[in-house]
Amino acid sequence: MLAWRRRADVLATLFFFVIVVSLFPLGIGPEREILRTIAPGVVWVAALLASMLSLGRLFGNDYQDGSLEQLLLTPLPHYLVVLAKIFSHWVISELPLVIVAPLLGVQFGLSQNTLGVIAFSLLLGTPVLSLIGAIGAALTLGLRAANVLVALLVLPLYIPVLIFGAGAVSASLLGLDAQPYLLLLGAILLVSLVFAPWATSAALRISVE
Repeated sequence: MLAWRRRADVLATLFFFVIVVSLFPLGIGPEREILRTIAPGVVWVAALLASMLSLGRLFGNDYQDGSLEQLLLTPLPHYLVVLAKIFSHWVISELPLVIVAPLLGVQFGLSQNTLGVIAFSLLLGTPVLSLIGAIGAALTLGLRAANVLVALLVLPLYIPVLIFGAGAVSASLLGLDAQPYLLLLGAILLVSLVFAPWATSAALRISVE
């Protein structure tokens, strides 16, 4: 409901993703092989940057109006509270990217199998972006130039997700098995689910105090 009241903020992430991905075919031209070659990197880099745009809203509004402090005072485990916030952020900001990505991939002349790999890799990878990004958002909460600091903190941690996500799509383009890359993304997701909410809750307690 809160996200629906701020539709402009939510749609900004999706529009950014659509515009960035769509500009490359327009700028490069109709060269089919070139477009297919750059498609994995373009889609994943655009998704990564779009994810970073929405990190400031993850805890920022709750911090400003005092809701975050009340959430941390509830008897519920902080791990579950943070995990619920991250899940909501993913559903609102990142799940639309997963849905739209195969449609945008048509511009690059990708096959149906590769489009499916794009969607599945983003389905595994974008939750990791939200989980890792939440740590950076919590550490920089209330600081000046928080967006710049978040980028410096989380971008190095995003690199493995970017490599394996784009690698899965590239493998599919070359007719190779994308399963190893997808399994690695799944492993990163499981590790992030265990440790990222715990680290985020600890960072939130420090920021609130």
